[in-house]
Amino acid sequence: MTDMADLPKDAAPLPEPTPAQASAVGDALAAAPGGQRCGLVAIVGRPNVGKSTLLNALVGQKISITSRKAQTTRHRITGIRTEGQTQFIFVDTPGFQTHHNNALNRSLNKTVLGAVGDVDLVLFVVEAGHFSMADAKVLSLLSRDTPVILVANKLDRVHRRGEIAPWLRDMQSRHPFAEFMPMSAKQAKDIERLLAVCQNYLPEQPWWYAEDELTDRSERFLASEIIREKLFRLTGDELPYTSTVVIDNFTEEPGKTVSRMVRISATLVVERDGHKAMVIGEKGERLKRIGTEARQELEKLLDAKVFLELWVKVRSGWADDEARVRSFGYE
Repeated sequence: MTDMADLPKDAAPLPEPTPAQASAVGDALAAAPGGQRCGLVAIVGRPNVGKSTLLNALVGQKISITSRKAQTTRHRITGIRTEGQTQFIFVDTPGFQTHHNNALNRSLNKTVLGAVGDVDLVLFVVEAGHFSMADAKVLSLLSRDTPVILVANKLDRVHRRGEIAPWLRDMQSRHPFAEFMPMSAKQAKDIERLLAVCQNYLPEQPWWYAEDELTDRSERFLASEIIREKLFRLTGDELPYTSTVVIDNFTEEPGKTVSRMVRISATLVVERDGHKAMVIGEKGERLKRIGTEARQELEKLLDAKVFLELWVKVRSGWADDEARVRSFGYE
């Protein structure tokens, strides 16, 4: 982590704000000259810097899970937002793994590298005022041929705002960033400001998706993500991040009293018997709570009555087994 006292005092001054940054949000999101704009924007960074929270805010709806536990995003998740004549296609990635060289982490890192390989713009997310070796590792993967915006997230946690300017000058010396964006993903005005800046880097071309689409992921996939989020949220730091969720059955039936009914059976996969007992909890109370909270959120997301059945199984060493990692849906 960079200490503020160690930042260079004679670094080059920050660049002047671009016209997009200086313009009003409403004007910036107006229709692009010449017609529609559409492009891919990758969101990258080390684990737990707020990438999934940022994606959900940019899309305007929750499509990626969030948790205090690091390394919760496992797959390349695409979120779509259409504003005016511009369609943003955001790709949320797992945090790049620098520890534990197992099959799962190799799969996660392959996903990160694939996501940044062919995009129009990269959002490199760090915590405002901090830069660690893990951040540096991710930054080293980014091409200098693709525009990169430095998103200094969690600005609301910085109490001495005067320290941000020298920190930004230090960051400027590390990579030729196209823009600097100190912000908080929880502030709506910051999200609209970021959208305004991103728009200028997207090519003029027809939209790839319908105007009302929010993600290219299936409802089955989103169900597994929401269950996994509740699993991590309700077990805290007790449960290793290698635990996962597999959807065994996802069927839709006509409802008698509702317009839509969905039945879901899922298996929560853990690596040890002790982890299984932890997930189930005393008299099954924790597993019941995981199921209840997941079902309630799924009913809102799917706009349906949901019947959810959960099982817990032990698969020792699955994260080190290439074949099993693939069978659980990882690339």
